[in-house]
Amino acid sequence: MKYYAIIVAGGKGNRMNLAVAKQFLELDGKPILMHTLEAFYQCVLNPEIILVLNIHQHLFWEELCTKHDFKIPHQVIKGGQERFDSVRNGLKVIKGKAIVAIHDAVRPLITAEIILQSYQMAAEKGNAITAIQPVDSVRIKREGQDSEALNRDELYLIQTPQTFQIEQLKKAYLQPYRNEFTDDASVVERAGFNIHLLQGERDNIKITYTQDLELASFLLKKKGS
Repeated sequence: MKYYAIIVAGGKGNRMNLAVAKQFLELDGKPILMHTLEAFYQCVLNPEIILVLNIHQHLFWEELCTKHDFKIPHQVIKGGQERFDSVRNGLKVIKGKAIVAIHDAVRPLITAEIILQSYQMAAEKGNAITAIQPVDSVRIKREGQDSEALNRDELYLIQTPQTFQIEQLKKAYLQPYRNEFTDDASVVERAGFNIHLLQGERDNIKITYTQDLELASFLLKKKGS
């Protein structure tokens, strides 16, 4: 069995009002994206890494790799208009039977242990979707000003990696894009497959806002101490 990791790096940094894409921001001396690739490189299953990147950022990424002497093997391919299209492009280069993890480029604190567990669960059950339960109370807004409390014991916050047997992904990504496809699990579920949750880690944050970068730096230092 072969193992792959598709790293989706299509972020533009809009929410942080940045000129440079979030995945290229420095976190403790090197770009966020390099931390992410290193985590998958450390997995004992040695997955082949496919980096899906906006075509206009390929040269910049090459320059960053040279600057930081970044030697982890990976294949860079062209990203698409939507995340859905980028994942589909990544799948096109995978041949034969495989287990494929799909991961957000801006989740640099993912651990090799969770990556390994996701591959193992997907091999057994067909897929593994990393998730954690909320600690805050949650309400859903209804029409007007009304809202309704939800049972947080039944709710999960979805993370990545989201890992699948290749057959599920190939079938799922034959579908046309729909606005409700917010992640790979929603695409695969729409194709008729049951979704299986894997307990994630709270440190596996997605860097979206400036304070997330500060938190990631703190967590990384704590991890290394």
